[in-house]
Amino acid sequence: MSVAESRRIVLFRHAKADWPQVTDHERPLAERGRLDAATAGSRLADTGIPFDLALCSTAVRTRETWKLAVHELAHRPKTVYEERLYEASPGELIAVLNETPDDARNVILVGHNPSVQGLAEILPGAETGTDTEADTEAGSAEAREWLKQRGFAAAGFAVLSFTGSWKALEPGVATLDDYWAPSE
Repeated sequence: MSVAESRRIVLFRHAKADWPQVTDHERPLAERGRLDAATAGSRLADTGIPFDLALCSTAVRTRETWKLAVHELAHRPKTVYEERLYEASPGELIAVLNETPDDARNVILVGHNPSVQGLAEILPGAETGTDTEADTEAGSAEAREWLKQRGFAAAGFAVLSFTGSWKALEPGVATLDDYWAPSE
């Protein structure tokens, strides 16, 4: 696979978590979160993106979200549970993504806010567009507006694309193609 090929990153925020008397890392999903995680999995399947790799935070709520969502996909990608995704900054998430092997074309990252929203905002960089990019930019503008107005919802996901090597992933190189969130 050429490093100049188009790649996709799906940033998937964990579903709604419960607040029992446990450490933050050990918080499980709430009942609504379990329902939304399965619904998100169905919507991920509808995108038709064949994921090569899933990077998932080690927190209980992210692992439960991914376990419920992945059952909806036609193909189960290799999953790596990564401690560095818990409480990571957007820059730390980029550092983890920079380590992705170039034979992985489509990656899903299951993580937390505010880092997934921050990453969804900085990877596309400044909003630009030309007349020939009108359709793509319209979808991107709608997704940007949703994130700006409502934030990155629990069990929501953003689809971004870029061309190049994972090592070259940095702020401003991607396009925000789509955003989905469960009904509020």
